Amino acid sequence: MPLVTYTALAVVVALACAAIGWLGIAGWLATVVVAASLAAHVAGNALGTRLREATDRDLAARRRGAKGEPPPMPPPKPTFLETTTSLGRLVPVSATIGAACGGLAGSVSLALLTNASLAGALLGGISSGVIGALFGFLLASFVEIVRTSLREAIAAENRPPFPPRPATPRPRQRADEGR
Repeated sequence: MPLVTYTALAVVVALACAAIGWLGIAGWLATVVVAASLAAHVAGNALGTRLREATDRDLAARRRGAKGEPPPMPPPKPTFLETTTSLGRLVPVSATIGAACGGLAGSVSLALLTNASLAGALLGGISSGVIGALFGFLLASFVEIVRTSLREAIAAENRPPFPPRPATPRPRQRADEGR
């Protein structure tokens, strides 16, 4: 390894030792979590690279070589849930209502139930508002996706299972052929 790598490693170890000396057991735990995360990232990256290099990349040619396969079907029309569309007006309205309710509940709770100052109650209200907006967004997104999927399921039930076949004319038989 080059000298720059050793220097960077020494700086990381020194910072880790300083964090351990300052934070105690929490510093040890943080160091272990960070080291484990880095090790898992490096191992996953190495494994993914090795798997990518070992795969067969010419699948289309291999498929073309197989005999007796029917011609490929055209791709089906994508469903509404497979397309990228806006979730509608319900989501921002619900997130705004969630933020207002969360912020108000957090501020009032901090002001009345604890000895928080006005600045602390406002800061707590802001953080509660962010959490409320997140819950409002998640709830509205869930409702919108369930509503859309139910609408598509009902529409799929009402559709015929297969598209109707086009009528092909039968060749006429001559009267003297069948005798």
